Amino acid sequence: MPKLLKDKGIVDNSWQVLEKDFTGTLPDAPCFVPLDYWLANKDKLQNPKTVGVWLDSEQEPEEIAGDIKNLEHLAVNFPTFTDGRGFSIARLIRHRYQFAGELRAIGQIAPDQLFYLTRCGFDAFCLDALALDQEVDEAHRFEDYLSSFSVTYQASANEQQPLFRRRQA
Repeated sequence: MPKLLKDKGIVDNSWQVLEKDFTGTLPDAPCFVPLDYWLANKDKLQNPKTVGVWLDSEQEPEEIAGDIKNLEHLAVNFPTFTDGRGFSIARLIRHRYQFAGELRAIGQIAPDQLFYLTRCGFDAFCLDALALDQEVDEAHRFEDYLSSFSVTYQASANEQQPLFRRRQA
């Protein structure tokens, strides 16, 4: 079973990510459906506990803006680790559309991107895609990546106030 990094720990991942051109019937297990499938079938897919939506890097989150309040799970695909559009998508999902559920990074992500992914709003990471030469049981190694910097200056998804405002408090 694929592993998931969530809440600074490694957990089992029971969620399946369906292919981008998926057209069949949904599996019995919880799954992320591609955005196009969601848009075509959303009236039949109203169980937020077992159905999430994933966006590819060229897709705009505004396409599901009206549905975000009813979703608990969203994922953003990184087709290559050099494609940074997913960072912007996450920021829009968290701030413009006020998504409060789980936002998962899937696809090609590198361990040294984890800190920046959390700053943009991601709170779960599929470990299948991480370019690793080590065992996934080493949760402390991932925690090191998640806490790369002890102080940040800017406001972000995981820190609402910039440093100068935090110092005045």
